Amino acid sequence: MSHSLAQERQQSVRELCRARGWNALLVYGNAWRCDYLRYVSDFAILEGHGFALIEADGGLRLYLESPMEAERASLEAPGCDIVCRAEILSVLAAEVARRDGQRLGAAPMRLMPFGVAEAAGERLEDAGEAFDRLLMRKSEREIDAVRRAAVMADAGYAVFRQAARPGRAEYELVAEVEAFFRSQGCPDNFMIVGSGGRDVRGMHPPGERRLCVGDLVTTELTPCIDGYYAQICRTLVIGPPSAQQAAAFELFLRSMEAGLAAVRPRATAGDVARAENDVFRARGLGEYTTNRYTRVRGHGLGLYVDSRPALLEDVDTPLEEGMTIIVHPNTYHPEAGYIVLGDSAVVRHDGPQVLTATPRVLFSVPA
Repeated sequence: MSHSLAQERQQSVRELCRARGWNALLVYGNAWRCDYLRYVSDFAILEGHGFALIEADGGLRLYLESPMEAERASLEAPGCDIVCRAEILSVLAAEVARRDGQRLGAAPMRLMPFGVAEAAGERLEDAGEAFDRLLMRKSEREIDAVRRAAVMADAGYAVFRQAARPGRAEYELVAEVEAFFRSQGCPDNFMIVGSGGRDVRGMHPPGERRLCVGDLVTTELTPCIDGYYAQICRTLVIGPPSAQQAAAFELFLRSMEAGLAAVRPRATAGDVARAENDVFRARGLGEYTTNRYTRVRGHGLGLYVDSRPALLEDVDTPLEEGMTIIVHPNTYHPEAGYIVLGDSAVVRHDGPQVLTATPRVLFSVPA
């Protein structure tokens, strides 16, 4: 991560604090959900729990409970004062308690430990919505990192296609992709897969199942560059696709294109999801857009693999220029099984700027 981009984000947080009248902002992170922590401190925690306290007037302190993480943070987050204590919650509670008369923001509030929140009392205010807007709306430097991650996603899917052949186990496919990413200096990738026929209802971590002729093989690839994730979703067939597989894929293609066409500033996340789902409903397949068969029709991207806004019909979050999202009508099809198709994009004033370049086709690999 460039030092200037980290400083840019920290300046945005300090401006938020001053606008809301907060003396400081406290954020939490762990190995799975570290986007709040990384946004503030530029540190991606791998073990234990971490907190960052950023002052409206300039100070920045990182609280960690793991000595190993503290040692790593001293190299990777040189702009932070680092406090490492096994009893980190007691240290934090004492810190907020001594700030009598100060207003503090907290994000995400739902993950703040009870002891810390109790020590601050009403002086600790929920900063989640305001902070989420910082996470959702990207600067051009942040978008450049997502763009580079999208290039990596395309390259990773090309490796996946080459690795997919009859007799290979799911974990072997994923191992080849992960080895490729590491060879390219990409430190992190969230990836799930699926393989089989009409019996397959979703994707999962790779297992021991071996690919067979006629299988649909799905994947969601999400590599990380400089802390920012981009995602691609594609489906391939081992051998030539059947008529049912080809026809089902065309429905997903039309749905995805309808969703992308709805992406523009002031449209809502729900508008995009509705555009995707209407294509299924027009074919009498609206049931397969429900949470019985699918989770979301896309989501935000950034410092976390699955950020706000969720693309669901009941989500009224307005899209803004600079947001990075993926549109993916991933769901089960009754005649073919689970199919995925999705591209990362930036919300621009004149519509979506698609970042992933892999063709939107039902790929076929030799049987």
